[in-house]
Amino acid sequence: MSEITPFRIGDERVGAASSEDVSIVTSPFDGHEIGRVPAGTTADLDRAVAVALARHREGPLPTHRRAAVLDRAAELLSQPDRQEQFARLVAEEAAKPIKTARVEAARAVDTFRFAAATARTFTGEMVPIDASSAGEGKLAFVQRVPIGVVGAISPFNFPLNLVVHKVAPAIAAGCPVVLKPASATPLTALALVELLVEDCGLEPGWLNIVTCSGSVADHLVTHDDVAMITFTGSPPVGWGIRARAPRKRVNLELGNNAPVIIEPDGDWRTAAARIKVAGFSHAGQSCISVQRIFVHRDVAEAFTEALVAEVSTLRVGDPLDPDTDVSALINAGETERVESWIREATAEGAEVRVGGTVEGGVLAPTVLTGVLPDMKVCNTEVFGPVVGVAVYDDWHEALRLANDTRYGLQAGVFTTDVSRALEAGRVLDFGGVLVNEVPTWRADQMPYGGVRDSGNTREGPPYAVQEMTERRLVVLQG
Repeated sequence: MSEITPFRIGDERVGAASSEDVSIVTSPFDGHEIGRVPAGTTADLDRAVAVALARHREGPLPTHRRAAVLDRAAELLSQPDRQEQFARLVAEEAAKPIKTARVEAARAVDTFRFAAATARTFTGEMVPIDASSAGEGKLAFVQRVPIGVVGAISPFNFPLNLVVHKVAPAIAAGCPVVLKPASATPLTALALVELLVEDCGLEPGWLNIVTCSGSVADHLVTHDDVAMITFTGSPPVGWGIRARAPRKRVNLELGNNAPVIIEPDGDWRTAAARIKVAGFSHAGQSCISVQRIFVHRDVAEAFTEALVAEVSTLRVGDPLDPDTDVSALINAGETERVESWIREATAEGAEVRVGGTVEGGVLAPTVLTGVLPDMKVCNTEVFGPVVGVAVYDDWHEALRLANDTRYGLQAGVFTTDVSRALEAGRVLDFGGVLVNEVPTWRADQMPYGGVRDSGNTREGPPYAVQEMTERRLVVLQG
């Protein structure tokens, strides 16, 4: 039996009241116990919010101190031993292959650095108040002030970097945080909070964490003293949060079913090689994982053969094995769901070109051809190691097919035609359009987010800080 890892409220580490009040964290790959955490309650959330609110009322930390904390976090997390510690935690509790988990740990360093830079450079603006006669003799400016207590709810698929994408901008903005990590992957978040408070100089109370169930976390959503909720997860949960918190700022980064269009003049060989990673990294459990591939008929068979050959080389297995490319989905229920969608697609006419089987609890990377828009593997986010290939004849047909979705996070286009690249940027109704790149690509400082069922916000420290601050007008009479 593993020890219970406490969560933190202010300067207090909170353990379980009894052996019954714990949640067990298990490996999605083989089911072994990784750790135990307290099963937090609404009373714990009340205490965490009260501590955070007290910090907010004291006024924000000076900018240089916020930036110093973030710089220190980047410095410590960049150390090889820390990188490996966090990467192994991610690999164990999320079944993310260790080589992919190491990439996530490295990205988290960048996210901290961008947040530190934002803290130092974020400004308000002057208002030309004397542009009207009423403003004569007055000076006006807008300053950005912290919005208040931020409730952060993070997902399982990036248990380090997506926590950093919520916590680091909040620190930069001067907002205290109450963090609710994903129930399946809380250990990474707990370790990160300890790093920030114990080793980086962040004063207790500015970052609090409570490990609890989703039903308990609803108390955070509706709490009167929480000014903002930032959530990453599924559309039904996200929009449910928005409906229950009409007076709060609610920022949602939700799902997607990312399309790629491959024109006959595009580099389809490069596209196939990149989709090998972009469709199957972390078993497709990324909201910008490639899911729908639209390829022009002139190159369809050549591209498909190249893609199948690439995907066939992926190694499936233990996430801690450095040679593993694809491991288990987050739980057995998700594996069963995705496998059933594959079976349903084949019953409706799709063909499995590679994969489609489950061995040792792991779903093999799967390429489907002959997919149709009304199949679940096309019209709903799969969130599994499955891509579907469809053939088109006309460029504008491809644009229409890519837009035929309730999601809108990122899309990719492969073409050498500049006019078509520009048209894609105008016509594709997504938060990001990537030309000669897969939609799975992301730099951590860029504005990242979507439209429709993909959410309502933009992440990336410079943009998240804007969301976590309010404009306050100050007018001085001369």
